[in-house]
Amino acid sequence: MTAPPEVSDPPVAADDAAVIKESVREPERFAVLYDRYVEEIYRYLAARLGPEAADDLAAETFLTAFRKRHTFDPARGGVRPWLYGIATNLVAQHRRGLSRMLAAFRRAPSLETFVAGPEERVPTRVDAAGARGPLAAALAALPSGDRDVLLLVAVAGLSYEEVAASLGIPYGTVGSRLHRARKKVRAALGEVNPVIGDSNG
Repeated sequence: MTAPPEVSDPPVAADDAAVIKESVREPERFAVLYDRYVEEIYRYLAARLGPEAADDLAAETFLTAFRKRHTFDPARGGVRPWLYGIATNLVAQHRRGLSRMLAAFRRAPSLETFVAGPEERVPTRVDAAGARGPLAAALAALPSGDRDVLLLVAVAGLSYEEVAASLGIPYGTVGSRLHRARKKVRAALGEVNPVIGDSNG
């Protein structure tokens, strides 16, 4: 009996930076990055602006990245935080005030976010009937830089290094903005830490 022909394993996915470099010569290669990151970029944008705006801005994020792919510098960070940086800039350009973002939070039944200190690395579920309104108001009151850092950590799940690369700010600035934002959010929620139910942390 003849043995079946050997099936070779699929090639290991090229790293993101290599895909970017290849896409300058072969534009169709950029589709790899789209397939790899479009869902998480969409989720981040939907949390900030709602699903309708997220559809358009997710596409715009990748269109902008495609147009600027020749300017990507791997020495400044990875492709993923670069994409989040583009998405965050598009949010700032798109938003007239905070109405869309706040409407998205109000429609959501709950919000997974980090409002605890760095020692409490667990997502906090903020109840829609309880803290959602004050949370939305607290987010609206934050300076835009602090809000961007908080939401990149809470919604996108980026590390401090990735947030720094996304926003073009120093690593230490990420920590100070996040600390300040968390403190203000906790104050808006009556100094109650939703993770542990008291004002510690």
